[in-house]
Amino acid sequence: MKIFYLPDLGEGLAEAEIREWYVKPGDDVVVDQPLVSMETAKAVVDVPSPYTGKIAVCHGKANDVLKTGSPLVSYETEGATADQGSVVGNLPHSTSAWDDGDVIIGAATAAKTSVKAMPAARFFATENNIDLHKVKGSGPQGLITLDDVKRHQRQENAVVFTGETESLHGVRRMMAQAMSQSHQHIVPVTIVEDADISHLPEKTDITVLLMQAIIAAAKAEPALNAWFDGQALVRQLVNDVNIGMAVDSAEGLFVPVIHAAQQKSPSELREKINEYKVSVANRSIAASDMQGLTITLSNFGTIAGRYATPIIVPPSVAILGCGRSREAVVVKQGEMKAGRIMPLSLTFDHRAATGGEATRFLGAVIAHLQSAKV
Repeated sequence: MKIFYLPDLGEGLAEAEIREWYVKPGDDVVVDQPLVSMETAKAVVDVPSPYTGKIAVCHGKANDVLKTGSPLVSYETEGATADQGSVVGNLPHSTSAWDDGDVIIGAATAAKTSVKAMPAARFFATENNIDLHKVKGSGPQGLITLDDVKRHQRQENAVVFTGETESLHGVRRMMAQAMSQSHQHIVPVTIVEDADISHLPEKTDITVLLMQAIIAAAKAEPALNAWFDGQALVRQLVNDVNIGMAVDSAEGLFVPVIHAAQQKSPSELREKINEYKVSVANRSIAASDMQGLTITLSNFGTIAGRYATPIIVPPSVAILGCGRSREAVVVKQGEMKAGRIMPLSLTFDHRAATGGEATRFLGAVIAHLQSAKV
């Protein structure tokens, strides 16, 4: 029996979630035939078969989360091996035996255990001091799932819940993990200020104008257009301004990236924004379009809210939030006039940038907005 292990589906991602199987045990497949649709933090990817042969076991079912390097498909015949480049990343394979008592701890690493449980279930149990020996598994052959552990925890704590509970899957699950990572490893500070945009026409493309303001600010104060390695304490200033654009969707938050935004005209920026909105909505956005951001824009004011404490996406060091603009009384040369104010919130990683650098950056954003001619 030959085992195909879940490959790295891009940028060293540690895990992926099964969305849909295209094959079942007993099916004959050929090299490069799609086996399963997997969802990562970046995109939905079809994983092709590296072998020709008969499917013996499909490891996992829809919504199960598999670690990179854990068994994905077992074949009854050895078959021919496909080009390893047929899937993004490496396709590690092994001749080591797999049985129901093994649990993958890391990539292509198995460890014997007396309890059969999903990796996510083990992690949750460890974090919450739950004895897996007391948990009843509902999976195949008594395999303990994450839902089993959570159900056991609720019963142990004798807490009465109203309504239905839901385990996070796909983009929402990856978003939750990314937010936890940001909270644990970044030292965020948020500064807020208002920009007077009274002079702007009513139909001004605010999102494009904000991106142009970020580009101008990155030129005036490059420290916030950067990447930072918190473990090695290494900062890298980046020449290109790669703006991550927070896009809300029913399935969770996506952050597509406009690469080298400083080289694009206002119309090209708008075209790219519209393109990303469509590709996010129909889940066709490429993984490469969500990589390499150096700074993020969150224009949450299009929905509601004035100020916020936006969350930084590592390894970048800053995110600019724009709240809903409002009518207000502004003072110019000692005279009060009716005007329009745009609230801005800049969160930066204080390990990588000083307060002076951050305030200069925000000041440059405001200066660009208040002097813009459209």
